[in-house]
Amino acid sequence: MKITDVRVRKISQEGKMKAIVSIILDEEFVVHDIKVIEGDKGLFIAMPSKKIADGEYRDIAHPINSDTRERFQTVILESYEKALEKPDLFCKAEED
Repeated sequence: MKITDVRVRKISQEGKMKAIVSIILDEEFVVHDIKVIEGDKGLFIAMPSKKIADGEYRDIAHPINSDTRERFQTVILESYEKALEKPDLFCKAEED
């Protein structure tokens, strides 16, 4: 599975959420609403989630192993950093 595109929408408001990202996998499947968050230890991604009956949030879609999560995070954060340098809202991924 290859991330073939990353779309970054930067958030201009102050706060921990820095961007909302969509990724396209193998030019066939899209995942919207991945968040780029500024945490105590730096930037990380939060997968799309919904609030369930008990008030907790549960991921709607997410990687099932740590290698895939790390690859997603690396590509998304690199795209976010590139987007910060450009005035446009979108930045294409460059994954090998």
